[in-house]
This record gives sequence, structure tokens and C-alpha cells, in this order.
Amino acid sequence: MTEFTPIESLTGGLLIGVAAALLLLVNGRVAGISGIAGGVLGAVRGDRLWRVLFLLGLPLGAALVSMGFEGTGVPRAPTPLLVAGGLLVGYGTQLGSGCTSGHGVCGMARGSKRSIVATTIFMATAALTVFAVRHGLGGAS
Repeated sequence: MTEFTPIESLTGGLLIGVAAALLLLVNGRVAGISGIAGGVLGAVRGDRLWRVLFLLGLPLGAALVSMGFEGTGVPRAPTPLLVAGGLLVGYGTQLGSGCTSGHGVCGMARGSKRSIVATTIFMATAALTVFAVRHGLGGAS
């Protein structure tokens, strides 16, 4: 089971919100990770650097935080399962015209009905997936 960590969770949520707001204020861009990642390949030269730095900051920030909190770590999963999950997430972001960061953080904050519907579907799918993995596929946690 996962520990209840309200202070760390609130701090992380605030940092995500501040980062999304700053990106919108400074660059005029929505912090949708799938759009940022997709734009790395197709971006014009001056637009590529901030995208690459933003994407590099995601795992680096997580690594720094995990070093500061004892008992945290990266969950392990078999590589084929990770690849399948990544492909499904990529397909889902194309199907949903964005990801949870774009719709859930930025779109819902703007009151976008489309983002509210998309985020509701994302979260329901996540809940069903967790239920299926924990109860339907051998009780893995």
C-alpha cells in the first residue's frame, strides 16, 4: 500500500500548477506534455530548446525529489509491459487530443468543457486499469 503524504502531495501539486502558469505567462504555451514532446521533432529551431529542457526537467526533478524523501523510489515493471503501456498512452493522447497535463491541469483550470470530459475519461480509465491489474490479473500491486 501507498502511504498518505498530504504535505508532499500538496507541494507537488503546487509546483505543477506554478510551472504550468509560468509556462503560459512566459511562453504563452500550455504545459501539455504530449504536445511539448510531439513538438520537439517538428519545432522550429528557436522553439525546440525550451521543449527539450522542459522534458529533461521531468525525470530530473523526480530524481531530485526521490533523493530527498526516504523510502521513495521508482516502481519496477517488466520492460514489455512498460513498452505496451507507453504505446497505449501515446495512442490515447492522439485519440484524446492531449494528455492529463494539458487537459487535466491546464484545460480544467480554464474551465474547458472538452478538457473536463477528457480528464473524466482519463481518470475512469486509470481507475479501471488499476482495478483490473490488482484484482483481475493475479493481484499485482
